[in-house]
Amino acid sequence: MEGSGSEKAVLISPELELLEWSCLRLVYQITGSGSLEMQLRPEGESFDYRLWSSDQASDSWLIASIDLRNTTSTYKILMEARPGKETGNSVAIFEIHIVSGYCIECNFEEHHLCGYSNFWNPNVNWYVGGSSARDPQSNLPDDHTMSNQRGHYMYVDSIYAKNFQEVAQLSSPMTITAMSGCLSFYYQRDQERGNIFSVFTRDKLGQYEEIWRPDFYATSIWKLVQVDIKASHPSEVVFEVAFNSARGGYVALDDISFSPEFCSMETEPFFDPSIANCDFEENFCHYYQERIEGSVWNRISVKPNLYRIGDHTTGSGSFLLANTRFTSRPGYVGRLYGPYLPGNLKYCLKFYYVLHGFMKIDNALAVYIYDENNIAQEKVWTISESSRGVWTEVEITFLKPMPTKVVFVSICKNFWDCGLVALDDITVSLGDCRISEGMFPSAPGQCNFEMDDCGYTQDENDRGNWFRIRGQTPTSYTGPNGDHTSGVGYYMYIEASHMIPGHNARLMSKELRGFHTQQCLVFYYHMYGSGTGMLSVYLKKEGERRESLLWRQRGEHSISWMRGMVGYECDHNHKIVFEAVRGMSIRSDIAIDDIVFQKGPCKGDNLHL
Repeated sequence: MEGSGSEKAVLISPELELLEWSCLRLVYQITGSGSLEMQLRPEGESFDYRLWSSDQASDSWLIASIDLRNTTSTYKILMEARPGKETGNSVAIFEIHIVSGYCIECNFEEHHLCGYSNFWNPNVNWYVGGSSARDPQSNLPDDHTMSNQRGHYMYVDSIYAKNFQEVAQLSSPMTITAMSGCLSFYYQRDQERGNIFSVFTRDKLGQYEEIWRPDFYATSIWKLVQVDIKASHPSEVVFEVAFNSARGGYVALDDISFSPEFCSMETEPFFDPSIANCDFEENFCHYYQERIEGSVWNRISVKPNLYRIGDHTTGSGSFLLANTRFTSRPGYVGRLYGPYLPGNLKYCLKFYYVLHGFMKIDNALAVYIYDENNIAQEKVWTISESSRGVWTEVEITFLKPMPTKVVFVSICKNFWDCGLVALDDITVSLGDCRISEGMFPSAPGQCNFEMDDCGYTQDENDRGNWFRIRGQTPTSYTGPNGDHTSGVGYYMYIEASHMIPGHNARLMSKELRGFHTQQCLVFYYHMYGSGTGMLSVYLKKEGERRESLLWRQRGEHSISWMRGMVGYECDHNHKIVFEAVRGMSIRSDIAIDDIVFQKGPCKGDNLHL
């Protein structure tokens, strides 16, 4: 497709049903500027799932390898091309090939090398070995796959090494998901005067973890290696050889395979850190306080009101609060202990907090990592500024060699300096927070307005507008102090001072496909201000002028973000419309945030109209 003013071109596959894990290999080229994106479209669902994208321009064909999960449901693959509008820009696809197995598997018999790439070094690189045309004086081996000279493998030789520690790297395609199982490969190694052969996993941040290093200095026959992999995020497998001199020998590699079953019976499966998750709606989950320290942290709930903030989860649920009125002393030290987490794993801890009335915020809230003996190993976070009366998100990445637990500590030395510190929605996941937060696209049907408006558009026939903003709204005594997602991010709202009473502003989703089963729309809304009007959610079916009312709230509700939820069914293409109507005064701002479409019926409070 060439750039000619068109916005995009979409290529749709036939209906697919892949009962085994498969790999899609795509040969493509982007000339000038443009982008190519691959999406998965499940049968009977409203949204497409982004699998892969690239905007890398090249003067030659490139190969991408994308894993396709096994599933019993049918789906289609979409290729969406967007060339730059200037003349000469183009996006081209040469070949699409789906093969069974994982994308990191390869016997190197195909010209595309399964998408493996060599990190270019002027002196040492991985090359394709084998074939009957090789130098008869070469000491390189025959191919392992075919056990003759006609097959192919990858090798790296030290003959051109000039510097100490010359390094050659061969990298697999990036997996699309967390990876655990058995990696197998064959290698030969002639060490001569020294080389170091290692295998690593490398995540999207470029962080390496060594998973294997050989026990033998040299092997003149193909040797099988089987090593267990437990990567909590999408990763590449990197085969690295470092040479000390031009007489460092060679390393040859062939027949890489992968199985989701571990090689060793002793390898423990992925630990599920969700044991440390808690929204405090029902109880303390696995969190506790030592009896001798007293119950400084207490679980409370606040009904929607105009003065005190409610919980983060729903706006009217439960959260934890530390306060001197819960103790008989003028001050306190409140420790909230989490469950034990195994060592040698990287964890991402997230939670929300809010402060009220602290004269001094030093030690108001801190997070420590304790060991098995209840000894603090590290203070990983402490509060640095007031939360401005809004739930604020904190993210902490930590790794310790020993089993540990997370401990939340609030210290109040003097009754007159202390206020209220609240805690809610604690989650713990495997891996680095920076990967989980910033390197993956939002789930289909999910929008927090952090990057853009997610395809939501203004209705041209309304009388007002929705604005994307962060922080506090301009008019006092109305609107939120911050967003629901993180406390410091973006949300959408109507500015009542720009409208007159009764005027409406309509925000419409992009067109959604019809679906077979019920779907749940979840969102957060903020209706605070003495003149607050009305917020409604409509279903707008394609080809029909009349819209169906799904949900509605009128008047002032709370100073907190409240959760809205409604289930609906629709087998036609449709849009969801958020309509806000301005109330009688300028204190009538209305805001929405964190919109999510979930497959299946709603769980919890459900409003149908």
